[in-house]
Amino acid sequence: MIRIEVVMAENDIAKVSEGLKKTGIGGLTVFKVKGRGKTIPAEIHTSKGTQIFTPEFGDKYVVVGVLPDAKIDEAIKIIRENSKIGKIFISPVSHAVDLATGVIDEEAI
Repeated sequence: MIRIEVVMAENDIAKVSEGLKKTGIGGLTVFKVKGRGKTIPAEIHTSKGTQIFTPEFGDKYVVVGVLPDAKIDEAIKIIRENSKIGKIFISPVSHAVDLATGVIDEEAI
């Protein structure tokens, strides 16, 4: 099993989620976070538009999912097609347990 974490600078969550659903990959968790990277955050106009402020941290979105090893290449392809700015982080998952049923590992996801 693989844990995939995607940090996106733009809100492409709906397109990524729909693309993953079509291939049978579900169970995503989404966070709206603040962060800093290569993309410069949007300027904020203050004092009735007379001053411009560039924040250090901009809005970003994080999508997290756990999927079978066999689906990782397909998931990366879908994410890259539907989101153009951000990063994908992939890490192994050694064990998973469904709390309601007690099912373990790939059956749990």
